Amino acid sequence: MSVTWEGKPRPEDRAWWTRTAGEQAAAVHDGRVSAAELVESHLARITEVNPEVNAVTRLLAGEAREAAAGLDRRRERGEALPPLVGVCFTVKESLAIRGVPTTHGAIRFKEAVAPADAPPVARLRAAGAIPVGHSNMPTLTLAGMHTRSQLSGDTVNPWDAGRTPGGSSGGDGVAVACGMAGLGLGNDAGGSVRIPAAFCGTAALKPTYGRCAADHRMGPDDPPLGAQLCVVDGPLARTVADLRLAFDVLAGADPGDPRAVPVPLRGAPLKGPVRVAVVSDPGGLGTHPSVRDAVGRAADVLADAGYAVEEVPDVPRLEEALEVYDRLLMAEFAQTWPVVREVLAPEERRFVELRLPEVEAVDLSGYIGLTGRVLGLRRSWARFLERYPLVLGPVFTEPPVEPGLESRDGAGNLRVRAGMRLCTASSLVGVPAVAVPAGLDAGLPTGVQLIGRAYREDLCLDAAAEVEARLGVPTPVDPAVRAG
Repeated sequence: MSVTWEGKPRPEDRAWWTRTAGEQAAAVHDGRVSAAELVESHLARITEVNPEVNAVTRLLAGEAREAAAGLDRRRERGEALPPLVGVCFTVKESLAIRGVPTTHGAIRFKEAVAPADAPPVARLRAAGAIPVGHSNMPTLTLAGMHTRSQLSGDTVNPWDAGRTPGGSSGGDGVAVACGMAGLGLGNDAGGSVRIPAAFCGTAALKPTYGRCAADHRMGPDDPPLGAQLCVVDGPLARTVADLRLAFDVLAGADPGDPRAVPVPLRGAPLKGPVRVAVVSDPGGLGTHPSVRDAVGRAADVLADAGYAVEEVPDVPRLEEALEVYDRLLMAEFAQTWPVVREVLAPEERRFVELRLPEVEAVDLSGYIGLTGRVLGLRRSWARFLERYPLVLGPVFTEPPVEPGLESRDGAGNLRVRAGMRLCTASSLVGVPAVAVPAGLDAGLPTGVQLIGRAYREDLCLDAAAEVEARLGVPTPVDPAVRAG
C-alpha cells in the first residue's frame, strides 16, 4: 500500500510519523513542531503496529522523551540545532545503545548492558536524532536470513506475513517501512541492510569499507580479518534523500576505529554521462522474471535521465568472490563454532550446519592465501568500475521468500545464498551500494541496487534518487490494512 496524498488531507495535516526524516527535522528547525511531538507521534505508531509486526524489541520511550525535551530546551534558548534534530531511529540489537542491553537476540546476552553508544549511534545522537528502540534480528546474525530471535521471536513482513522481511537487519527494515522510525541503523556483511530494504519497500545504504566508524566487538576482542573486511554499518530510510542525510552524519574518521578515513563525502564530477553496467542475472544462475523486470525498469529510468546504460554479462570473478567469501569467513568461524553453537537453539544452528560441511576446510597456509585473493578481487572490481562507475543489479534474485527457507534443508539454503550473490560479492570487495525500491509486483515491493566505486556513495545515491523519482516510494505501509 503506497501512501500518496492526492485527495487526502493537506500535507500539514498528516501525522508526523508519515513524513520523511528530512521533513521532520526541517519542521523542528522552523518551529512548526517540537522534538517532543515527533517522539510522541512515533511512540503512538509503535504502539499501534508493532504488536502485529514485532520489529521493535525494546522500546526506549522514557529515554526518547528525555532526549526530545533536551532538544526543545536548546531551541527555546535560541541555540543552533543539529541537522537531524528530533528524527527517531531504531537500532539493530547488535549495535550498542548506552545503558541498555545489546542482546544480539540471544538469551545469553539479555543482561549485557552497553557502557557506551556504538560509533554510528553516537554520531546520529550528536546530530540530534533520537533512538526510540532496539530492533529485531536473527539470533547472533547466525540463525539465518529471516529475522527471528530467541528473545523476541519472528518479525513479520508488513506486506505479506507469509514472506520474510529479510535480515539480518529485518527489524529496522520493518520499523522504517511501517513508519515506526524515520531511520533504521543496521549492518551489512552480505546484504543485511539491502535485503530487508528490498523485501520491505525501503531504501538502504551499504557504505564503502572504511567510510564509517564501527565497533563490532562482543567483549574485549576485535573480530578476525574476514569479519573486519566485510561488515559495515549502514542506514535504512524510506527515501534516498533521507539516506543521504544519514550518510552525511555517519561518514568520517574516528579515533575509535582506525579503519575510518576522512574521505570527502562527494567526489569530483565525472566527464560525460555516467556509465552504468546492468547485470540482470549475476553468474547466470537465474533471476525471477519480476526481479529482472525491476532491474529493467530502473535501467530505463537511468537511460532517460542521461546515464549511459549498457547490459553486460557479469561482474568480475563472481564465482571466485563467492568461494573466497565462504571459505574465508567459514575458516574463521569454525574456530569458535563449538562454543557459539551452544548459545543457539538446535533449530537456529541449522543455517550454519547446512553450510559448514560444504565449505572446504582451510589450514593456515590456505587462509593466508585467501586473504591475498581478496586484494586481487578488489583490484579486478576497481578496474571494472573504472570503466563502469555504477553497476545496476538485483538485491535478491527472487521475490521475498517464505520465512526460514534457508534453514529448512540444503536446497532452501542454496536458494537463499544464490539469491543474495551480488550482495555477497560486493561486500567482499568493500564497495558501496544503495538499495532502492523499483515498483510493486503481485502486491510485493521489488528492489534493485546500485553498486559504485569505493568512496563514491554519492554516485550511488544520485542514481538511486533518479529511480525513486520515477518509480515512487511505496512506504510507509500499514500492516493492519495489508493483513486485511
